[in-house]
Amino acid sequence: MNPFIIPEIRDTAAHFSRQHYQFERSNKLQTALAEIFSRHLGMLQGGGRFEAEGLLVTGKSGSGKSTEVGHLVTNFNESKAVLPSGMPARIASCLLDRQSGWKGLGRKSAKALDYHIAESSRATQDRIWEKVVIQAKLQGVVGIHYDEVQHIFRKKPEADVEATIDSFKSLIKDHDWPLMLIFTGVDELAGYIQSEPQLFDLMTNFHFDDIVLPDDFQTIHEIVGSYAIDGKVEVAGNLAGEDFYKRLATAAAFRWGLLIKVTLIAIGAARVKGSTSLDREHFVDAWVAKTQMPRFVTPFTHDSYETMFRRDNPFLKSIED
Repeated sequence: MNPFIIPEIRDTAAHFSRQHYQFERSNKLQTALAEIFSRHLGMLQGGGRFEAEGLLVTGKSGSGKSTEVGHLVTNFNESKAVLPSGMPARIASCLLDRQSGWKGLGRKSAKALDYHIAESSRATQDRIWEKVVIQAKLQGVVGIHYDEVQHIFRKKPEADVEATIDSFKSLIKDHDWPLMLIFTGVDELAGYIQSEPQLFDLMTNFHFDDIVLPDDFQTIHEIVGSYAIDGKVEVAGNLAGEDFYKRLATAAAFRWGLLIKVTLIAIGAARVKGSTSLDREHFVDAWVAKTQMPRFVTPFTHDSYETMFRRDNPFLKSIED
């Protein structure tokens, strides 16, 4: 037996790797993409020049942006919508980082299309994007999802920021094969995109809000219950009620993505113990495993959890012992 593999945790992660909770925002995102793509497809069929559109999805880290949009892109690709050429339409995905300037952005975009541009390449900005567009057209790629987009702008000279914005504009406005763009990132990203009205005006905007209590008690109840049932464990009585839901929301810093993550870790903890039901102790186990804090200092056990654990500091204490 491999000492670095805990079968129960591995199996839980594998089981839930493609699971997705259908929030109302999921439906709204899908509708928005369907409208944008339908116009895009109509323009391709019509044969005239047009500018593509895109989605701008922002929210706090841990709010579930990347997971939500990743699921949307997967569903789009699996739908195999047919282009006028007869090819299935596809959206590529690209994760950005702080190291990339406009040339790095071009290389990463090409890599998302399985096309290599060497770091030593002396190609101009226009030439790099020309290659990306050509590859996209050849492959039936109608859009690119750029994740963590704020990284490519942070602490960059204004000229570099403008060059990056121009790169995105060149994709969405290309005369031969305009590409739909999907941007995901934290709230500051909206400011960068808004700085270029020609790009921002082509975006449909979504902001992922925090958990709001008591309005979202029912959704928390449904998430815990549905994931537990799917994980083949019953929900213990001590997980029902507003007290637990408040504590779980606090543990997740009021962010939906983190709430689901904590719940899945707790289910894994229940499986490790061989439990047939998911109870509060398993959420304590999840918190302790994640933070290495004592069991009596968790959002699920401490009387002053609402002041000790604040939403701007996920998995950290806000006050000292």
